[in-house]
Amino acid sequence: MSDTNKRKGILLIILAALFFSLMATTVKSVNEFPLIQKVFFRNFIGVLILSFYVIRDKSILKVQNKKLMAGRCAFGLTGVFLYYWSLSLLNLSEAVVINKLSPFFVIILGGIFLKEKIRTSQIFAVLVALAGIVVLLRPQMNVDILPAMVGLLGAVAAAAAYTIIRELRHTDGPMTIVFYFCLSSTIITAPIMISQFVMPTLTELLLLCLIGVFALIAQLLMTNAYRYAPASQLSIYTYMNIIFSSLWGVIFWSESLSTTFLLGAGLIIFAGFINFYTATKNVAK
Repeated sequence: MSDTNKRKGILLIILAALFFSLMATTVKSVNEFPLIQKVFFRNFIGVLILSFYVIRDKSILKVQNKKLMAGRCAFGLTGVFLYYWSLSLLNLSEAVVINKLSPFFVIILGGIFLKEKIRTSQIFAVLVALAGIVVLLRPQMNVDILPAMVGLLGAVAAAAAYTIIRELRHTDGPMTIVFYFCLSSTIITAPIMISQFVMPTLTELLLLCLIGVFALIAQLLMTNAYRYAPASQLSIYTYMNIIFSSLWGVIFWSESLSTTFLLGAGLIIFAGFINFYTATKNVAK
């Protein structure tokens, strides 16, 4: 792998982190709308845009492993629901940090279901990440613990979806996986969304559409980043999402970054670095 390709991969993954943070910010900016409506627009816009790719390349519609695809869609939709719900209940920066625990749950689920070897350093990374979430949640008789648990369950569901994708990618392409996730989510959420629909203004409609646009751009940037460099070389840069989201939280909602938050987030990012270093070291061997 050339240095030029690695730099391209790093740039694309940082841009993906930026757009994921913009998606989360946009979701939080339309808190007055029903959760189902936000989830619907996130996926419906994706279907509309990806349909242009499908028209040009019909092979995208072919699914090789239907069972795994169904599992990916189910866990993915659950993860989005819970993540968007946590964004309405927590500060933007807190919701995003909790969601970034998903890679550590992937380590656990990969070991259990894919029989992947879990190294000592990865176990240490998981423990550090858990310590970070304990610090972040301040587990006393705190009313914020329930909203945080919603975010934590969202991270687990997302990890389950990512674990399935690791197996699914051997039979189905990334465009097929993204398209069917958006399509199934749109079909499932549409009937409920119609019954709870709140008429948006033109500005609010634009924001709802931007949720889907930002999410799709982020997914495509991330997919293309892995064409230039392996995940082991890029994973640490996905934590830029925390930095971007913390910045938007301060700018748009005057959120304060407490010492407790900085310590908890720092531990989770450090755990991400341990995981990154372990993966990079193994690739070097």
